[in-house]
Amino acid sequence: VQLQASGGGLVQAGGSLRLSCTTSGRTSSNRYMAWFRQTPGMEREFVAALKWSGRTTSYADSVKGRFTISGDNAKNAVFLQMNSLRPEDTAVYYCAAGPSVIQSSQTSPSAYYYWGQGTQVTVSS
Repeated sequence: VQLQASGGGLVQAGGSLRLSCTTSGRTSSNRYMAWFRQTPGMEREFVAALKWSGRTTSYADSVKGRFTISGDNAKNAVFLQMNSLRPEDTAVYYCAAGPSVIQSSQTSPSAYYYWGQGTQVTVSS
């Protein structure tokens, strides 16, 4: 499975971006798909996750109410709609997929097996 993230860019605070993650395989073959982000010198941080079964979602507290994760099986894609962006959202965003992720580990990068290359999001103040 190969993941390809896109949609990053430069936006002013308060603006919106929509990230896309397309996969080479069936997205539903992975129990969870997620978005993480990372800034230089910092550990990779959980942003949002989608469980295909039941389409349940979870979010980091820092993005709850502003970001929305969704998926499209027909397009083998997962999306992250980011609204009301803040300068502290600036990071490289990675999509990840995990066939064996369980609920208790969905926020941990180590639980995910497949990773995209990352897309830069920069929010100016």
